[in-house]
Amino acid sequence: MDSSDLTLRPIGRVRSELRTRDEAPRQGDEGAPDAWLELEPGVLAGLDGITLGDELVVLTWFHQARREVLTVHPRGDPARALSGVFATRSPDRPNPIGLHRVSVKALAGGRIQVGPLEAIDGTPVLDLKPVLGAGER
Repeated sequence: MDSSDLTLRPIGRVRSELRTRDEAPRQGDEGAPDAWLELEPGVLAGLDGITLGDELVVLTWFHQARREVLTVHPRGDPARALSGVFATRSPDRPNPIGLHRVSVKALAGGRIQVGPLEAIDGTPVLDLKPVLGAGER
């Protein structure tokens, strides 16, 4: 398979009080609210084993990102020297995949409340992965 065959399908969407990029903090631990992940019916069996308090890594697609960006001022601060996007957590990048470490706050059918989550409302969710301790796989 070459890269032209790559296809990603969202498994759900973020439902958040954050509506715009300007409202979103740079990182979850900088004041981001809890949010709901609304999952597609076809992936709900994948939630088996997830419980309240679990820590997850949520992979998202920053659908409003600028994909042509290769250099940025870290943290959007023009006083900081330009840096390559691969050395930053900028949402603007060639493949705008978001990586968010969250805790599970509630489970309700095909919805999971997690937090803190800095992704804006409507952000596609690509995958969920557990945070593993030492020695786990």
